[in-house]
Amino acid sequence: MPRPLKRSFTIAGHRTSISIEAPFWDALRQAAEAERTTVAGLVAAIDKERGGSGLSSAVRVWVLDYFRGGASAESAPERAKPGSR
Repeated sequence: MPRPLKRSFTIAGHRTSISIEAPFWDALRQAAEAERTTVAGLVAAIDKERGGSGLSSAVRVWVLDYFRGGASAESAPERAKPGSR
């Protein structure tokens, strides 16, 4: 099992870090490209919708849901997408 890789972001004016495994980073980049946004933009949207779960876990679940759904974020309103909601 690969070790998590840590990346830092500024979300809503504060710095935060998430640690996820390389395949999740790759999938997150791929989703951001497909949705014509940035990784930071997706992470910010996920953060806004995550409720009480940890951000790293929320990102993993979002990525899993995104690729299981096989559709764009526009056709799945329950997914976090920058500018939605």
